[in-house]
Amino acid sequence: MIPAGSVQLEASLRQPKHGVLRGAAVLCHPHPLHGGTMDNRVVYRAGEAAMTAGFAALRFNFRGVGASTGFFEEGIGESEDVSSVITWLENKFPDLPLALIGYSFGAWVGLQVGCLDPRIKAMTGIGIPLDSYDFDFLYANRKPALLIVGSQDQFCSQGSYSALAHRLPETSQVYTINGADHFFSDDVDEVQHLIADFFSDLELK
Repeated sequence: MIPAGSVQLEASLRQPKHGVLRGAAVLCHPHPLHGGTMDNRVVYRAGEAAMTAGFAALRFNFRGVGASTGFFEEGIGESEDVSSVITWLENKFPDLPLALIGYSFGAWVGLQVGCLDPRIKAMTGIGIPLDSYDFDFLYANRKPALLIVGSQDQFCSQGSYSALAHRLPETSQVYTINGADHFFSDDVDEVQHLIADFFSDLELK
């Protein structure tokens, strides 16, 4: 359990079994009111990808989810959750660079915090719901970032994704998985490989 202001957050930390740790990553899950938890398969596989690249992977439940105390707070309290988890991870691994991975709602909340928090050195957004939330904050992001969506994503039209991609800085990579929906039903392997490659290529200090 990780303290986050007035609430306690349920979390799970996993580390690679072999090799030297290169960093540590926070993983943020989909919308709490629509079944999102840290055990979501895309979030779990993203954590596997980070570990393949030598990163510890910290999944956690937002307030009001699973054993985490509190209740849903429209992204405001959840932003505090992300910051608190980053602080916990920094204390656990004070000499390692930190990264952040968010899926769907978790990408909207997590990437906003990650853009502003100097402790986060790189980010990945999966299934970013551009038709539901404002992601304009990414235009000013200069940190290495990987954004992944499916061409059939129900919450991110290709028009919205193309408009975003054309305004992103060169430090951001965008990738569309052809035929994939928002849940990456048949494409989670490709998501995992993309993230593993991105994290493996990172040179963070």
